[in-house]
Amino acid sequence: MRASEASVCIVGGGAMGGAIARGLVASGTCPASHVTVCDHNQPKLEALASDCGVSTARDAARALAASPDVVVVAVKPQVLSSLLEEVGPAVADSLAVSIAAGTPLGSIEEQLGEGARIVRVMPNLPVAVRRGASAVARGLWATDDDVALVCELFGALGSVAVMREDQLDAEGAVIGCAPAYFALMVDALTRAGVDAGLPAAAARDLACTTMGGVSEMLSDSGEHPRAYMEKVTSPGGTTAAALRVLEPALVEGCYGAVDAALERTRALSRKG
Repeated sequence: MRASEASVCIVGGGAMGGAIARGLVASGTCPASHVTVCDHNQPKLEALASDCGVSTARDAARALAASPDVVVVAVKPQVLSSLLEEVGPAVADSLAVSIAAGTPLGSIEEQLGEGARIVRVMPNLPVAVRRGASAVARGLWATDDDVALVCELFGALGSVAVMREDQLDAEGAVIGCAPAYFALMVDALTRAGVDAGLPAAAARDLACTTMGGVSEMLSDSGEHPRAYMEKVTSPGGTTAAALRVLEPALVEGCYGAVDAALERTRALSRKG
């Protein structure tokens, strides 16, 4: 089945669920008539219906009674279990896609029962502008076609990588958190620019534009970041002087950030 033929029900219309719905329709991957979003928050549903024309429902069980081809469960991890208790039987014949962090496939399969086709996806927030990154891990009973369909759906929202479930925690610590890391970099450069005499708005806008441009150039060329850096680093020049200071601090900070995120992920998993 192609994504354009699939009926998709997204349970949860928050930041991520709404971004997925908007992205699928805006990219042309799914017709708006094939997408339904369920949420208890009526203003969220009204905004989604107005923005992209998707169908909406307050009652997830009623929407799932139509047996959609794909059910994207986009609720917070702490309410996932209770939701599955409520709507589990209605999901039995659908491909279930969970984006809940820290909830393993085995737990979901145990709740939905033997034969349940489940795929876990770990997307990040830039899926809202179709420049996100999503890691995909297949469940025990998910088929090759199921994985291909999920990759097509989330590939419309950015980049997709299929990996083992035991790699998802690391992916979350590196890529799931990366939007905040990059936003911090823009903020730090803006503040440094202001301290050096630049207007704040101009510094922020130029930093954002540059970051987007570098990302696009690296993605399009496949060039190694180190080779790219050499293009803008003249021997004995200003960039070389700046990198001599920035690189050790940035590398150490990145390693430390990922380690801290992984430690917190494991702590939250133990609590769950």
